[in-house]
Amino acid sequence: MAQTSGVWISDPKAYREKLKNLLGKRDPFDVLGSTADVLTDIVRRHTPQQMRSRPFEGKWTPNEVIGHLGDTEWVYGFRLRLILSEEAPPIIGMDQDLWVAAQRHNARKPTDLVDQFRELRQHNLALWRQMTPDELKRFGRHNERGEESLGMILTMTAGHDLSHIDQINRYLEAVKKT
Repeated sequence: MAQTSGVWISDPKAYREKLKNLLGKRDPFDVLGSTADVLTDIVRRHTPQQMRSRPFEGKWTPNEVIGHLGDTEWVYGFRLRLILSEEAPPIIGMDQDLWVAAQRHNARKPTDLVDQFRELRQHNLALWRQMTPDELKRFGRHNERGEESLGMILTMTAGHDLSHIDQINRYLEAVKKT
């Protein structure tokens, strides 16, 4: 089983499909290019206290979700470069909850987390945009999910953004009701 956002995934294929379906017919580059602005707008409209509130026991705060998006930008940026440069390299999974806790994302300023995400995304998006169709077919072997091509990772990353933006918005709505 693979773990994502504190939830164990028993079916990696279903996880990939969920992210693909969230993206739908949208261009992944449009989604990837707009996520930092969406996060900036969310942070601008909410207080740091709201961003750090935990509306559901055992779940991340909106701030921690943004920190997680920054973490995945580091990780996917590394994977992108690894797969582009090496032949079918192994890809190691990560325990996202440990990353979020160890880096104390909830203690950080929401604006700092978004700024870090934006900077990483700009670097990664520049590399994504120069990919050729043949390069998007290159793949690595994820230790939990199996073979993943760069094209699949591109789609998954955009769907991942959309999933977590929705999560942040739902959590902030719950915070407002408390």
